[in-house]
Amino acid sequence: MIEFFQVDAFTDKAFSGNPAAVCLLEAPAETRWCGSVAAEMNLSETAFVVAREGGGFDLRWFTPKVEVDLCGHATLASAHALWESGRLDSDSVAEFHTKSGVLFARRSGPAIYLDFPSQPPVECTLPGGLADALAISPVWCGRNKADFFVHLATGDEVRNATPDFVRLGAIDDCRGVIVTAADERGEYDFVSRFFAPAAGIDEDPVTGSAHTCLAPWWAERTGRNEMTGFQASQRGGIVNVEVKGDRVQLGGKAVTVVHGKLLV
Repeated sequence: MIEFFQVDAFTDKAFSGNPAAVCLLEAPAETRWCGSVAAEMNLSETAFVVAREGGGFDLRWFTPKVEVDLCGHATLASAHALWESGRLDSDSVAEFHTKSGVLFARRSGPAIYLDFPSQPPVECTLPGGLADALAISPVWCGRNKADFFVHLATGDEVRNATPDFVRLGAIDDCRGVIVTAADERGEYDFVSRFFAPAAGIDEDPVTGSAHTCLAPWWAERTGRNEMTGFQASQRGGIVNVEVKGDRVQLGGKAVTVVHGKLLV
């Protein structure tokens, strides 16, 4: 039997933020099995955590369709699960070894802070059909290694976007698409949404990894290294960001919703 948690990340209340399943393994698992569990969980990400000899933990992330190289909310959820389960002392830093290098998570009061590599976008032309699939009028477009990045004129355009997910999922060479704008309502510094139908997620509720792209882009334009972003999905979630050189600190809270055991 394998202990697992379902955690709502980047929120302080249940049934909001972004849910992730976290499986706490006693030994590394086969990729096919991890994929099957992730498909069964049917959440945007399922994380698999196993302790390493000499300290730290190996961490992998799977959508219902594919393994991904980086995931923020499931990393935050994994750290939360380690502290909740007693596998890591509450005042210890969580050290994760991943496909994106070594990542860290630490507690500060009720919040959890992740230390991730900065992944700013480079200006580019959108591939044919992408803007039409999003049904938007971009102001600025770019991409980083994983995602396309689209700046819109207003936060309301971001909130009201209604993409064609079938067409969007057919775009090649792309994990997902970030859309963003300044928040003219004044509640947050910027708002965003993240669409990734090719990875099995039409819209991700709150995307930590997208904020490693959003944070440096907005920092360059505002002259501020510390900001608060709101991901305007149906569930919604708040991500506090701080740019520190080539790293981005992502801050948020987490709530355990389910704690149980896998019987297979």
